[in-house]
Amino acid sequence: MCIRDRSTWEIKQLITMAAQTTEAKKEEFRKYLEKSGVIDQLTRVLVGLYEQPEKPQNAVEFIKSFLGAPSDSDVEALSVENGNLKEKEKALLEKIEKLEKELEEARAQKQIDSVSYTHLRAHETREDLVCRLLLEKK
Repeated sequence: MCIRDRSTWEIKQLITMAAQTTEAKKEEFRKYLEKSGVIDQLTRVLVGLYEQPEKPQNAVEFIKSFLGAPSDSDVEALSVENGNLKEKEKALLEKIEKLEKELEEARAQKQIDSVSYTHLRAHETREDLVCRLLLEKK
């Protein structure tokens, strides 16, 4: 059954039902905005804009900054800083890897290069000598 076959009364009923459904959805959405605080926040922003002695050239940017959104320059500066930090991180990770390899090599070399008692005594300081002699007397 198409619209041409329906009576005027039926068409009016369908339009009324559609309008009621739309109005109910609008009311539900309005309640959602009110409950979540969006309406209050937007009211504050608009009042702030209204109370500006000199109206800003770009009202949308004013609203964004009022709501705390970063400006384009903020985003650009943060992007540059992010890039720099990523480069530093990469360099530090490479340095860590290099130092870990050196530590591994040093540990391996330490196990191989043992030193004799005579060699140690050759590099003995006065303080070491005094301590050794005192220990040997006991």
